[in-house]
Amino acid sequence: MEPLFYRPKDAAVLLGISRTAVFRLIKTGELQSIKDEGYRLVPRWALHEYARALEAYAGLSRKEVA
Repeated sequence: MEPLFYRPKDAAVLLGISRTAVFRLIKTGELQSIKDEGYRLVPRWALHEYARALEAYAGLSRKEVA
């Protein structure tokens, strides 16, 4: 079972970008996150939403992405 939330370093690995880039995306609002007891967490749905936004920006349809 996949986790519901990821730490920024784990989200970075999944997205194939640096941890710093994840924090930049969070700061600019491009990637949603929450703070829980001092921990920054990225919801799984936010990673999927960000990926879909990148696909849309690139002009890819779901069929092309497979």
